[in-house]
Formats: sequence, structure tokens, C-alpha cells
Amino acid sequence: MIALVRYGVIPEVARCEVPESLAIQRGDRVVIQTHRGLVLGTVLDQVKVSPEPGESGPPAPSSTVVRLATADDERGEQDLKSEAAAAFAEWNERIHSWKLDLQLIDLEWTLDRGKQVLYVLNDRGPDCTTLALRAAAAGLGVIEVQPVSSEGVVTLPSGGGGGCGSCGSGH
Repeated sequence: MIALVRYGVIPEVARCEVPESLAIQRGDRVVIQTHRGLVLGTVLDQVKVSPEPGESGPPAPSSTVVRLATADDERGEQDLKSEAAAAFAEWNERIHSWKLDLQLIDLEWTLDRGKQVLYVLNDRGPDCTTLALRAAAAGLGVIEVQPVSSEGVVTLPSGGGGGCGSCGSGH
């Protein structure tokens, strides 16, 4: 079964594979394994898996539901939110002292504390990379800098870049 699960401070929706042994329904809180690590999410709906005749199947799930969230998971998430609120001013000061043209709007840790995600108002540019590198060099742990815009999370453009496609340069 595949379910849509919303997660993150700046919400993202992922298609998550659900183990057959796990019964979930809309509104359930679940722990999912994402590209970031373990995070808490809320089940939005189950996804129809079988395609209609003549249609291709749905995209593959990008994450996996690990288990239903426990009371300990919920308490852990609340503790992490409190720590994030306390760390906000420190991160703003670092960004300012490193002279980066970024506006920090929120931050969070993964449930397993494996990664800290900094949400910044900006495009994916050199300042985002610089922030992640400076944080790593300062020993501040694994940091993911996630740019956001008024339309939500900024993703990498598809179908280009990397110097291996046609960019119109005539080479």
C-alpha cells in the first residue's frame, strides 16, 4: 500500500510505502524514513496503486512508513521543537556574522537527531551551499539548508544542469 504523508515544519507531502503488517488511516501520526532521516508525519490518504488501462503506474514511493508514532515519539518531537526555537537566534547570528544573504525562517531536527534542517527564504544558490559548508566546518553537525519561496519548498530544476545536457550554448 502507498500513502500520502505530510511532514516537516514547512510541510512537504511524500508518497510513502506502507508495510502490509501496518494498518493506517487518515489522520494517523506515523514515523517515516525520508531522504533526511526519521521524521514524524500525518497520513493524508491512501493512494490507488493499480493504473487505469492505458495509463502508466504512479510514481514510486519516495519514503517508507516505519511505524505508527508512539507517545515517546510525540514527546521527542515537542522537545525538538523547543530546542529549535531556542537555537533560532543563534543560527540568525551565525548567518549574519558569516555575511550570507539568507533569511532564516524556521529550523527543525529529524526525529533521530541525525540532521538539522534550516529553512531559508532564498533560491538554491551559493549562499545556501556556503551556509551548509560553514556549519559543517564549525562542527555543528549535519545541516541541510532548504530554500523556500512563497510557493513552498524550492526544488532543483528538472531536466538540466550538470553540464551533461543541452543548455543552448551551442557546444
